[in-house]
Amino acid sequence: MYKIARVGLHHFEEPCLSGEQGSGTIFFSGCNLRCRFCQNYEISHGGKGLEVSEDEIVACMQYLQDLGAHNINLVTPTNYAIRLASTLEMAKSIIKIPIVWNSSGYETVANLKRLEGLVDVYLPDFKYADNALAWEYSHAKNYFEVASAAIAEMRRQRPNDVFDGDGNMHEGVIVRHLILPSAFENTRGVLRELAHIDKTMFVSLMGQYFPTPAVEGDEVLGRRLTEEEYDKAVDAFFEVGLKNGFCQELSSATEEYVPDFDLDEVRRILLKYKK
Repeated sequence: MYKIARVGLHHFEEPCLSGEQGSGTIFFSGCNLRCRFCQNYEISHGGKGLEVSEDEIVACMQYLQDLGAHNINLVTPTNYAIRLASTLEMAKSIIKIPIVWNSSGYETVANLKRLEGLVDVYLPDFKYADNALAWEYSHAKNYFEVASAAIAEMRRQRPNDVFDGDGNMHEGVIVRHLILPSAFENTRGVLRELAHIDKTMFVSLMGQYFPTPAVEGDEVLGRRLTEEEYDKAVDAFFEVGLKNGFCQELSSATEEYVPDFDLDEVRRILLKYKK
């Protein structure tokens, strides 16, 4: 069984994924990281979600494709990686739009190899170059080494970034980095490693950090980014030699962009599409 918390179009991904119609997201419950500052806390930590079968996951994909989504965007799927490989094999005969693997980046090369040929676009986070910070904030051991190897494997599988005539990505890799308060050296280390893997890889510099209730009062995580912090990160992007990327307005650092996890809506979709 799988556990999911949302199925629907999402318009706030990178422009080449959201396009005009939106990215077709399926949010999985749970996460293999325990980030203190997680903005989807109710599903990553709280476990909110609905248990569904493999056939129901494929039905959700069919619903999103029929709705006009540009892609099927699997959000925090890592806990289900082994199972999803067989599900995607089954879905490929039905789903004709790209499959996006939207993950924390903290996953094994062995699991990623099982997905080869089944995932069209990899959309991992690369949160930390500083392993001490990774342990303090996300309780993750050896994050830098694990994520570096995972992203290198993703790039091996999808070495070319392919777009259609409307600018929507059909194949490739986009790496996201959430800039954290007072963590410039961490950001620069991440960007330096990404440039080492492939200077042409698309990198999304995310300025959308905002303090959740879990970190209110924290001396560092309890505040938002400053314009200076974000500008320094953008400068570092160019300094390390990266060529392609996306940036955000700091106005995106708001709770308004956090999805609504409406389980009744998921039930309605399944009633309509389940065979």
